[in-house]
Amino acid sequence: MDVESGKPGRTGIIQPRGAVLRLAVPAGVLAAVAGAFAYVGSVDPYEPGHYPVCPLLRFTGVYCPGCGGLRSAHAFVHGDLTAALHANAPAVLAYLGFAVLWTVWVIRAARGRPVRIDLGPVHLWTLGTLLLVFTVVRNLPFGGWLLP
Repeated sequence: MDVESGKPGRTGIIQPRGAVLRLAVPAGVLAAVAGAFAYVGSVDPYEPGHYPVCPLLRFTGVYCPGCGGLRSAHAFVHGDLTAALHANAPAVLAYLGFAVLWTVWVIRAARGRPVRIDLGPVHLWTLGTLLLVFTVVRNLPFGGWLLP
């Protein structure tokens, strides 16, 4: 079949329709992310030796915005949202943001429409500023509640 029309091709080999092909990449991305979450969910980041230590934390003692991300993912996989938010709140927001963006991607791909995410400089500077503030506050004495 022809990919777009669904009619038999010259070779006699039946090929998948266009919608299935358009959904192959989002499905592959979901499989990769699900595999990563499954691994982090099964291999406890609280046990030493499984994951590398953050180099910024090791050499300076400063927690970066990603510190606690693996612990957050582990708690998220196990359904402990409170522990996930405590370990790294921006990471949980990123997981939820990924789920929304992936869903939009699949819907638009199924309809044959391109996905465009136009983040302007204001959006990127705002995101960077929020991560910087989070990093600074979690490393100050009164921000201890943000430590992983």
